[in-house]
Amino acid sequence: MFIGIDVHKRYSQIAVLDENGEIVEEVRVENANLDDFAQQYAGSKAALEATSNYYHIHDTLSEYLDVTVANPGELKLISDSDKKTDRVDAKQLARMVRLGSIPESYVPTDEVRQARALVRGRQKLVENRTEYANKIHGLLSDHGITQEVKPLSVKGREFLAELSLPAPWDALLESYLELIQTLTEQIESLEAEIEERAGSLKETQFLMTIPGVSYFTALTIYAELGEIDRFDRAKEVVSYVGLNSIIRESGDSRFEGSISKRGSGRVRWLLVQASYSAVHTCEDAYLSRFYNRLARKKNSKTAIVATARKLLVSMYHMLDREEVYDPPGVSA
Repeated sequence: MFIGIDVHKRYSQIAVLDENGEIVEEVRVENANLDDFAQQYAGSKAALEATSNYYHIHDTLSEYLDVTVANPGELKLISDSDKKTDRVDAKQLARMVRLGSIPESYVPTDEVRQARALVRGRQKLVENRTEYANKIHGLLSDHGITQEVKPLSVKGREFLAELSLPAPWDALLESYLELIQTLTEQIESLEAEIEERAGSLKETQFLMTIPGVSYFTALTIYAELGEIDRFDRAKEVVSYVGLNSIIRESGDSRFEGSISKRGSGRVRWLLVQASYSAVHTCEDAYLSRFYNRLARKKNSKTAIVATARKLLVSMYHMLDREEVYDPPGVSA
């Protein structure tokens, strides 16, 4: 049998086809009961689309079914249906399973999932803290206070704690400061766990031998890339992260434009920051030489993005070969 599963938060719409492509069953199943359904069709091939909650469902179904997780971006490109309903989506997935045309998505291991949860959780807390800092800036502006204040710094919070505002804005300011303090404590707690996790993995230990790469950057790169052997070459990693150039060809003309920006913006930002640190702070000979040569020909922005791409290629080879950072032409 061939099974298409359209996953939602609490339930899944399922279509089952036989070898001739005829519908055997269409049913909506509560996600909590998917294991019972999977047992009924044990040994069948199934596909579901990668969604925010697919990990648990994939693991549950994989106990009994041969499950493929479909890449949602590529799935939209090749789907030929103008209708978008749960039943249509489930049947389309089942047909694609039968034809062997599912654009497969990577399913991370438990170890990679845990790393992702840590770094993404920290990032979310940082974003929440920044949101409340911005609320404080807006509150001060509304009351004509033009003094530059940094709510995330100790000195800034001390200034704000002594500030006298009329009600109810005084209560709002106090609430924002308390939330920032709470979020800061949570971030620090997660950072300690991230540092410990990065120190325990061989992949992140390799990455941390690069000047300018912290334990957080190393664990994020590891978490977002996953197992390095799923990439056949460095170009695939560069494309996956979105640091590959967009190339347009027409006749005899070939134009290389800006980067594609596919994949994780978080990873691209971290690679750029690590490159800045390697070039301007740590003065890494390999990356600095490359950056300075390109900056003279083009500009600093183009040069630092290209350096981030070069850094990523180095990371790929380090992880693939299980080697520490030892760039060519630098070692004594």
